[in-house]
Amino acid sequence: MLAEISHGRSQSLLKQRNMLAVFTLTLLGVALLLILALTTKDREIVLAPVLSRPLTISSAGVSKEYLELVSRDTATMLLNRTPSGLDYWMEQVLKVVDPSAYGRVKTQLVKIVAEQKGSDVAQAFSMTAMTIDLPHLTTDVTGFVTTYVGRQVITNEKKSFRFRWAYSGLSLSLVEFGQLVPDSHGDDA
Repeated sequence: MLAEISHGRSQSLLKQRNMLAVFTLTLLGVALLLILALTTKDREIVLAPVLSRPLTISSAGVSKEYLELVSRDTATMLLNRTPSGLDYWMEQVLKVVDPSAYGRVKTQLVKIVAEQKGSDVAQAFSMTAMTIDLPHLTTDVTGFVTTYVGRQVITNEKKSFRFRWAYSGLSLSLVEFGQLVPDSHGDDA
């Protein structure tokens, strides 16, 4: 009699264990499918409606419109500076710099700050054109750079600058920038 009760109890526990194992494996399978679905699906973020049309960014890649807007704003921020706002200027520029280029870019910016701090030299940039190379994540920005000493205009030259970007996840960040210097044939380098 005790053997029958023990056997019945063992069979009941074995059945419960098997049902728990099937349930656990099913939950594990569902969790893996959800993780796979979430990691392979492109993520999108809708950006604030301060633009003329809604703009999204996606983990699948950066859009031409987004690259243009970020390049425009970064060029305007980077190429307009006054001696009284140099520390803030450098802080804002460094916020858009890619971590891999942070040290190199900061070194360049510190040189500019050291040269202009305490002087009356200011720079203003008026953009006239932009060329976007989406596959290489570069933008070439052209415009007039006006240099002032006090309130007097010293130079007003048309110059071109190249911005190279990195896109990771949903983050676009500046890798390098510099002035494009025309070569001896009249083409940009």
